[in-house]
Amino acid sequence: MQKLALVLMIAAAAKAAEIHPSWAFLVPDKEQPKVSESEEARHLPGSTKAYTPAQIDDLSNPPEWYPDEHGPLPAIVQHGKGAALACGACHLYSGHGHPESADITALPLEYLIRTMNDFKSGARIDPARMNGIAKAMSDEEIKQASEWAAAFKAGPWVKVVESSSVPKNYVSARGRMRLPLPGGGMEPLGNRIIELPEDAFRATSRDPHSGFIAYVPVGSVAKGEALVKTGGGGKTIACGICHGDTLKGQADVPRLAGLHPVYLVRQLCNFQTGASNGSSAALMKKVVANMTEDDMIAIAAYAAAQKP
Repeated sequence: MQKLALVLMIAAAAKAAEIHPSWAFLVPDKEQPKVSESEEARHLPGSTKAYTPAQIDDLSNPPEWYPDEHGPLPAIVQHGKGAALACGACHLYSGHGHPESADITALPLEYLIRTMNDFKSGARIDPARMNGIAKAMSDEEIKQASEWAAAFKAGPWVKVVESSSVPKNYVSARGRMRLPLPGGGMEPLGNRIIELPEDAFRATSRDPHSGFIAYVPVGSVAKGEALVKTGGGGKTIACGICHGDTLKGQADVPRLAGLHPVYLVRQLCNFQTGASNGSSAALMKKVVANMTEDDMIAIAAYAAAQKP
């Protein structure tokens, strides 16, 4: 019995040590600020379209602000199907997405299909969105959506800024996006990465032309470069071995360069906790085994700062 109790205590301690920072896993704040918002149709620079907030928030028919910038859209991307929300709602019609979702532009087709199948089987866990979406999609719809994302060229979307402070912010109940508080002001950044839109109005309107600023701790980019390039003296493995020297990916291994750093931290945490447990995740187990939250922040900050 004593031996069993010791084993359980060790397992509990190991579980407690797994990293799951609340700032990276975006859950709407219980207390939401009062925000006055007009129900009138919105307009964006360079677009002839107009959409009301209700239309913008329709996850099965997201706004198409710049239809001339892309070719025909697969139905699953534009309108979704049942529990499968339209891909363009969270990832935008540019594929760049928001910090609470992901930038899926120019990822390898094989990787995208494999990831969707992992969501579908439950090997990769995202109960808030992707498990239900993937289960509602056919193999053909997964293929179409993956081909759509893989065809994009990667481009700049996130500006990394080292800082000791950040605008006061909250996670909105409308879309799980982190936004600056209407009253303004600054707060200490501490040991976090906080991503905020360059323009909150445009970001909440699902504007594919308006990106994000990632505030990261001072010195984290340089620390991340050392970990990424050398593995930190055996603490982890140099990222370039699989992801390429410029972190732009190679073969069926995805790029890391220019991705949302909050997303990257989530994925490192998920590999460590087993929330991402597909076939390719096995290759990441030893990579993340000894990482601390500081390490994850540094690696994500450096990777996000690289040209995609």
